[in-house]
Amino acid sequence: MTDTRYLVHGVFWDGAAPGFSQTPGSAENRPSGKHDGGTPVMRLQDPAGGFRELTLDAGSRLGFRVAAEGKFCLGHHRVHGPADRDHVLCPAKAPAVKGSQCERCFVVDDSRLIHDFHRGGGVPPGLRAYLMQQHWLYVATFAKGASKVGTASNLRKWNRLAEQGAVVARYVARADDGRVVRILEDMLTRDAGLPQQVRSAAKAAALVAPAPAVELDALNGQLAADARLLLTGAGIEGFEVVDESWIRPGLADGACAPAARHSYPHDLSTGTHGFRIAAVSGSIAVAALDGAELEFVVNLSQLKARTVELGDHYGSEVPAVQEYLF
Repeated sequence: MTDTRYLVHGVFWDGAAPGFSQTPGSAENRPSGKHDGGTPVMRLQDPAGGFRELTLDAGSRLGFRVAAEGKFCLGHHRVHGPADRDHVLCPAKAPAVKGSQCERCFVVDDSRLIHDFHRGGGVPPGLRAYLMQQHWLYVATFAKGASKVGTASNLRKWNRLAEQGAVVARYVARADDGRVVRILEDMLTRDAGLPQQVRSAAKAAALVAPAPAVELDALNGQLAADARLLLTGAGIEGFEVVDESWIRPGLADGACAPAARHSYPHDLSTGTHGFRIAAVSGSIAVAALDGAELEFVVNLSQLKARTVELGDHYGSEVPAVQEYLF
């Protein structure tokens, strides 16, 4: 038991699928065998500014109390190159007013400049070095069929989709740099109608009753094929059309499979909570409450920028009349 308060920075997948190649390839180059992709962690900041990572593996129990009202700033990033960046903690430990940042940290964050780079926006040298590395364009499909187009840097090719919580995804282009890939992304949004975002709440709701895997794979395959056809006639230099499947982490398989489960019935912005994790997709857990046979879908992204105290003695109240959930 501990009374240390932690600021939640979110759920991260820092592993990589064993055997997953970063080299260009087609569907014939997909790795075979079991690829577990590592284990996600919840990254926590202690009051002194240090960090710890809480493993969210199958069978692990997460117990906590939300220890403060509202959200607090997670700081900002200074980018120095493709694999070099500094995370600067918020000096004021201020309340978050823009997502998970205070006004000051939002303004000085290098990451916010990424989205206008391909439209001629200026960026500092370190961020430019990051953006000029190879990037990938993908089409991702989630548990009820909602789909999106997105980008990932070469170093985050696999991890980006793991953290997105995709059920199935395919890479459709490999671009020379981050400018070209974002031009292609905008083109697919405009011409193929693929959005660039699927809300976390929608992803969680979809995992309550996922569609059959064969349907989602067929849908994603068709959307990716349509995207490649558009890309082939784009008339833009600096990229190559590819046909490569993303490998879903093994820990997400249980969450993505059709099953009888329910939305978590409690508000994660307040109170005490505790559950045993069975599977994790992105930042969404499928978990069991103590004393209940039911499985619940818990959107852990709702804890980002909130302050919690950890403890195995914390638990979630089991719904008094479980039958209403059916």
